[in-house]
Amino acid sequence: MRLLLSILSFLFCYTGYSQKIPSREVQIKTAILAAPEDDREGAKVYGYSEDGEMIVLREGSNKMICIADDPEFQGISVSCYSQKLEPFMARGRELRAQGLSEIEKRKIRQQEVESGKLKMPDSPSTLYVFSGTQENYNPDTGELKDGKFRYVIYIPYATTKSTGLPAKPEVPGMPWLMDPGTHRAHIMISPVNN
Repeated sequence: MRLLLSILSFLFCYTGYSQKIPSREVQIKTAILAAPEDDREGAKVYGYSEDGEMIVLREGSNKMICIADDPEFQGISVSCYSQKLEPFMARGRELRAQGLSEIEKRKIRQQEVESGKLKMPDSPSTLYVFSGTQENYNPDTGELKDGKFRYVIYIPYATTKSTGLPAKPEVPGMPWLMDPGTHRAHIMISPVNN
């Protein structure tokens, strides 16, 4: 019975889950929760139309870009990032819209970065992710109780030697370098789960 519940839980979380798309205002309010407080008001926000198409919900006036929660996935996860990461992130969205897998997207973006077609930031650039459970989310107000932050600092081609960071976390919450030596090299700082 436990195995059956696990399988059903996996299928519910990752295959075809769809929730009602909140209003434009609520999507914006939730999306900007991931941004540093001083950057929230001027952040550009991408979200979803009533038919599930990704659209610009609000133009921005600063360097921050935020992405509303994807209604196709269980739980709530919003993110914001520096405008310097937009070419990389926008290309990922384009490739996803074409139905490509994560592995295919990574391969194409790697080729484009190496050829110079796709530009990566020339200095560290941060992605902020704020996530939580569906049960702790109020779709009428956009509030998320007990959400957790994850920080991702992109440093293309950084290595464990150049940063002094390990290639995996040794204790919960420890910063570590994921994909060292590649265009996707980034420092991961994940929440400590209590």
